[in-house]
Amino acid sequence: MLLPAVWESFAYALVALLVIIDPVGTAVLFAALTPGDPAAERARQARRACLIAFIVLAGFGIGGRQLLAAMGIGLPAMKLAGGALLFLTAADMVTARGVLRSSEEERQEAVRTQDISVFPLAIPFIAGPGAMTTMVLLQSQSGGQVWSMLAVLLALALAIAATLLALLSARYLSRLLGKTGSHVVGRVLGVLLAAMAAQLMVDGAREALSLH
Repeated sequence: MLLPAVWESFAYALVALLVIIDPVGTAVLFAALTPGDPAAERARQARRACLIAFIVLAGFGIGGRQLLAAMGIGLPAMKLAGGALLFLTAADMVTARGVLRSSEEERQEAVRTQDISVFPLAIPFIAGPGAMTTMVLLQSQSGGQVWSMLAVLLALALAIAATLLALLSARYLSRLLGKTGSHVVGRVLGVLLAAMAAQLMVDGAREALSLH
């Protein structure tokens, strides 16, 4: 009876994490945020972001609930904070400060490329409030069983691997869109990202108010 339960935990965790992380959507955002970066730099940032995201999410999966309880932080507060950070990134995309670059600016950026691997790529794009919350919930559902928790961590590793593959393919998407297409997509995604950020903050505020 142990194997079916472990397999069920693995399958449920993998589907949930793939939906929450959204590797393809994250790759599109990555391409929009790094239209002028060299392929080697994109690959480096993608690998670093996925490693950081795995460590953060695995940490939340192992002891997230205990950590939040010890710090007196609730899940609604995490959603509010994550939404605010995401909104700042969206504003940068919409105003084109991080997406649009003139030829002279591109030459300058070749010397000092902005590293987005930690923020916003690893956090909150990959390891966002939703993914952190999901890991905490999966930990609770494992019931403290070691094999079930290992199955969740394996599912997380596969979801991060799928995300890395999508990010490494982002440059082909960028080539397909072209410079103008990347600019347009970047602004449109910025608006959608702002809406996602607002929804996160609304959900966090609603959950916080329902606790009182």
